[in-house]
Amino acid sequence: MLYVWFVIAGAFAGVCAGLFGIGGGMIIVPALVWIFTAYNFSPEVVTHLAVGTSLATIIVTSISSLTAHNKRGGVRWEIWRGMAIGLVVGSVVGAGIADMINGQALQAIIGIGALLVALKMLFFSNKEQLGKPLPSKGIQVGAGTGIGMASSIFGIGGGSLTVPFLNWAGLPMKQAVGTSAACGLPIAVAGALGFAWFGQDVANLPAGTIGFVHIIGFICISVASFITAKIGAKLAHQLPALMLKRAFGVLLIFAGGQLFLSGIGVL
Repeated sequence: MLYVWFVIAGAFAGVCAGLFGIGGGMIIVPALVWIFTAYNFSPEVVTHLAVGTSLATIIVTSISSLTAHNKRGGVRWEIWRGMAIGLVVGSVVGAGIADMINGQALQAIIGIGALLVALKMLFFSNKEQLGKPLPSKGIQVGAGTGIGMASSIFGIGGGSLTVPFLNWAGLPMKQAVGTSAACGLPIAVAGALGFAWFGQDVANLPAGTIGFVHIIGFICISVASFITAKIGAKLAHQLPALMLKRAFGVLLIFAGGQLFLSGIGVL
């Protein structure tokens, strides 16, 4: 039955990824926290395992997404190259920081992150600033490092952080989204490897894991989300964009609020 829940979580995350243009991490992490908790995994490792597994699944979804955007000329590879080193370094550092944080505290931090993304979805739009000169290489590396670090801690592909930065940098929305999808790959690879490395000697991990990455969970969620993302993308073209944005914001408020309250011991 555990594997069935992985498939359900992956299917739901895939639909949301297609609908809302996200990597799915903000859905996968809360879902895995609930699943692992329900199956009595050790509370000390539940959140770290959820984040590490989520990052591993984003490797697959980001490859699919960046390929689709690249075919349409939506990836600015010169900016990706400028940010990539920072993204990798930041993601590994983020995994190391997360490894030092207590499981419940990490859960509360991820809950806060989800609530902040929800508020952004509900009340703030990404504003294009076309015609600006690109920021310097130093700023690109610095932004990549910060985005990679936060994304690795939260278990996400970083789109909610990368797209606003790229809009500010002067990219039109379609190129910002496409380049952000490409940036999700180094974040996910470095972050997942970091969580696998830092979790290798941790006690209380269940069978079938490599560090903080649950292998069967990774496979089931990746396959299910890859299939259902196409359904979400189709629905996205049939439903009003504002309604979709608000629906996702409300969903994140519930998920983020529950994680935060659980993390601080209220639930």
